[in-house]
Amino acid sequence: MLERVEIEAFLTLAEELHFGRTAERLRITTGRVSQLIKKVERRVGGTLFERTSRAVRLTEIGRQLADDLVPLVAGMEEALRRATDASRGVTGELRVAFLGEWTAPVLLKAVGLFNRRHPDCRVEVREVQLSNSRASLLDGVVDVLIASYPFDGMACGPVLLTEKRVLAVAAGHPLAGEESVSVEVLAEHPVVQYPEVTSVAFKRDRTPDHTPSGRPVPRGPVGGSFSEMLTLVAMGRGVLPVGEHSRRYYPRPDVSYVPIHDAQPIERGLVWLVGRTTERIREFVRAATDAAGKPSIA
Repeated sequence: MLERVEIEAFLTLAEELHFGRTAERLRITTGRVSQLIKKVERRVGGTLFERTSRAVRLTEIGRQLADDLVPLVAGMEEALRRATDASRGVTGELRVAFLGEWTAPVLLKAVGLFNRRHPDCRVEVREVQLSNSRASLLDGVVDVLIASYPFDGMACGPVLLTEKRVLAVAAGHPLAGEESVSVEVLAEHPVVQYPEVTSVAFKRDRTPDHTPSGRPVPRGPVGGSFSEMLTLVAMGRGVLPVGEHSRRYYPRPDVSYVPIHDAQPIERGLVWLVGRTTERIREFVRAATDAAGKPSIA
């Protein structure tokens, strides 16, 4: 079996393709890097790198070994993190965020219960916007976020909130006086679009390309934030399907909210990076589901 230092040397060199930079990252000498790589090559029984005076390249065997080792090492590191979390208990710091004002009270209830259960773990709460919600998770600025489903590419907890859908239209729009509308009306009016950085699955759910019957939905202008999108609606540039809580949290005299009687409800819950499922996050998800009166995850 390969030793950890041998795996680290091989994977670092496979990434850097330079003995000097590899040595600097590992804080060892270039000679030591060469020794470790030769040991791995002897174990494998083949050459892993092509070395010239100008470049270092992976051989096919080396590339295959790197591709196979990367997920295994990541899994080992995750297992070690989980074991460390379990031995220490839930301590340290957890950074949680909300997207949309009406989700904040639910998040704060979860924070309160989590703090009572785990007083040694500090929780920091912040707000994110449509433009940086995904980036905040990817960059590690936020550990867990309460947001609308679907949120593709992330781990998702149980649904914590549901709400009916309404259609935001300009106050003077022909649909403003209707008691309710069908989702099919989206084919008859431009639909204001969410920022490009938002989740693809989310945009497909909120602003679909086609109605349930297959009619194409005309695309309206793109808004940079939710308030900007409502402003585009108020200007008559398009309509926008939203959650019914927008009536309370985003009341505007120039925008009307008309119920959509045949649309599926909007669902919201916690999302986080799959590879960063720490014990802190698991316990926070449990606290959130318990605080919301929902079934908890295992």
